[in-house]
Amino acid sequence: MRRAVAYDAFVGAAGASGFVRVRVVEAKGSTPRDTDAWMLVAETGAFGTIGGGRLELEAIDQARRILAGAAAENLALPLGPAIGQCCGGHVTLSFEVIPPARFDEIRAQAEAEDARDPEVWLFGGGHVGRALAAALLLLPVKVHVVETRADELDRTPEGAIRHLAAMPESLVTTIAPGGAAVVLTHDHALDFLIVTAALQRDDLAQVGMIGSATKRATFEHQFLREGGDRNRLSGLTCPIGRKIADKRPEMIAVTVAADIAAALAAWQAERQGVS
Repeated sequence: MRRAVAYDAFVGAAGASGFVRVRVVEAKGSTPRDTDAWMLVAETGAFGTIGGGRLELEAIDQARRILAGAAAENLALPLGPAIGQCCGGHVTLSFEVIPPARFDEIRAQAEAEDARDPEVWLFGGGHVGRALAAALLLLPVKVHVVETRADELDRTPEGAIRHLAAMPESLVTTIAPGGAAVVLTHDHALDFLIVTAALQRDDLAQVGMIGSATKRATFEHQFLREGGDRNRLSGLTCPIGRKIADKRPEMIAVTVAADIAAALAAWQAERQGVS
């Protein structure tokens, strides 16, 4: 409930005077956000973003003029030298005054967007698992951590959903379609069970496993020996993340998080028919 919680804090600080909702209603060419972007502007604060930079400053100024009594008219802005923003596209913004009576309606919208966030399930809560959970908690995703060890699960960063499970592979079926399963347990045999279960699905954005090219080859050999479908192996990302010289958990985690984010976005774009 990341957006809903942030919205509650915004409303608490904004007071009872209401605020203005700013929407991107048209985006042509190169623009920082698309037409799904919106933000809220109060007299002394703001919630969300339409892309930052001069565009957002102009929007905030316009919204506060509206709060002071100006008409709520659309604002068309070329993103070029005229406003000192080099994107080169063109954005049209709409402005809508939201009185206190509609605060709950906007919160419901924030909750609905939270509900659409994809799930990332981390099977393993050791050093890399904890670092990866912390990195993912900065993103608009629901982070789940699965562990067989209660003491390791207790160290999971606040905000992640925790699962203590004797048979982690049994939870693979509970991952929402479009989510990701990332396997980084302390036990290679357990990794095999979880990845095998995940590869039976064809509705996940990513199935990833920490390791090396050698570990992947060993997994593939065992998978095929036990009757696995060779075509399923193309759905496995292993190793995960980028190969960098710094092997500290936090550095590994940031490269893996970037790959997960790219996989989730590609899945969503493919389902929406976006090239």
